[in-house]
Amino acid sequence: MTTPVYQNFINGDFLKNQSGETFAVKNPATDEVIYHVEVADSFVQNAAIESAKQGFAVWSAMAPIERSRILLKAVALLRERNDLLAKIEVLDTGKPWQEAECVDVQTGADVIEYFAGLAPAQVGQQQMVGEDFFYTRKEPLGICAGIGAWNYPLQIACWKSGPALAAGNALIFKPSEETPLGAIKLAEIFTEAGVPAGVFNVVQGAAEVGQWLTHSPDIEKVSFTGEVGTGKKVVASAAGTLKDVTMELGGKSPLLVFEDADISQAVSAAMLGNFYTQGEICTNCTRIYVHKSVYQQFIDELKTRTEQNIVAGDPLDPSVNFGALISKNHHNLVMGYIEKGINEGATLLTGGKALRPESAPNGYFVAPTVFTDCTDDMTIVKEEIFGPVMSVLVFEDEDDVIRRANDTHLGLAAGVFTKDIKRAHRVIHQMQAGICWINSYGNSPAEMPVGGYKQSGIGRENGIETLDHYTQTKSIYVGMTDIESPF
Repeated sequence: MTTPVYQNFINGDFLKNQSGETFAVKNPATDEVIYHVEVADSFVQNAAIESAKQGFAVWSAMAPIERSRILLKAVALLRERNDLLAKIEVLDTGKPWQEAECVDVQTGADVIEYFAGLAPAQVGQQQMVGEDFFYTRKEPLGICAGIGAWNYPLQIACWKSGPALAAGNALIFKPSEETPLGAIKLAEIFTEAGVPAGVFNVVQGAAEVGQWLTHSPDIEKVSFTGEVGTGKKVVASAAGTLKDVTMELGGKSPLLVFEDADISQAVSAAMLGNFYTQGEICTNCTRIYVHKSVYQQFIDELKTRTEQNIVAGDPLDPSVNFGALISKNHHNLVMGYIEKGINEGATLLTGGKALRPESAPNGYFVAPTVFTDCTDDMTIVKEEIFGPVMSVLVFEDEDDVIRRANDTHLGLAAGVFTKDIKRAHRVIHQMQAGICWINSYGNSPAEMPVGGYKQSGIGRENGIETLDHYTQTKSIYVGMTDIESPF
């Protein structure tokens, strides 16, 4: 049985490459190749740039309200095709249908809708300077590049295209080679909605295609989502042409559970922040600090719920709430971290093994894993694992746990559970993290800026300020009086 072959999406249509090079995409839940994709060779790359230049000229000249109306048509199409797009995400990522159906497409559509609404609201300033005055304009950057990750492929494509297109830019988007189909479907939807050809191009491939985007002198900005090491390479490469960059990178985020917390709610947050999307979320709270006085209560409920409430299996089964990891290599990486945890003296409370669910026996499944008796210097506590592996630590003193929570080169997210409102704000204000939650975890609405402190990123996605990151300010000085010249 032959599998489909998808081409790059350039200038409003599919474009065949000249090299003939393709790569295979597997379903993580079955280990089977489900389709192939053509690599963006130099012919495709050149076509992407030229069409983006032409598309930008048309798109940036449109009135913002006109761009807004077109983007809102795309939002309607995304919502109309929610189930079809969600199924693509499940097959590409291995995540459960019950997540993709209500989160991945909907939250992506929300972001495009949000920025479509902001597009006509961008204004400049005017100020008198003596009898003269100046004014400013917000203008698009030009051609931008987006490089996506494999955990939320369609959502990330929407998060990057929403503000970029709303501001009047063209965007060349490279999805992860692990999950390339969602971006193609988004490109088709944009075209159907009336986005001019060339405004949203999709190029396919691995690191070398990403490197072309970051080096290209025709591209004004790169927005990257991925792991820290790759992000550093992207920033270094982009510096060669002084590109603007937005980096949404990894985390090793803490969740602090104080003695007065609602323990059941805290356990829910801990499980959500470690096992949702089988642990493959950058903001996950993989370090759980629990006050000594409620530690046993927390651990008992966590163990019971982890062993009784999680259902692994075919991700397309609506009853399944725990899916497969993205690849065999990543599966081996996560299992290696579990082995390190055991070897370094952590106690395995539950999980710690590969799974072979009856409905998906060949998938890359790892049991939801909880370690106790952890210390801050253990590898599993210090390094991002990006899998369903939770480390639970004990604390007694507020100042001490704040210090321990912040003792990392990462700073993406943090959470606090307490009923003491003064403590909640006092503690969260000291967390060195860009995305924080009080008595909640993981919610990320379109209106809220997302990004990290320290090595977890540069810039923000979502929220009002992101639109400014896709524009540049032009100042115009208007002389109302005669020039005084010594010449």
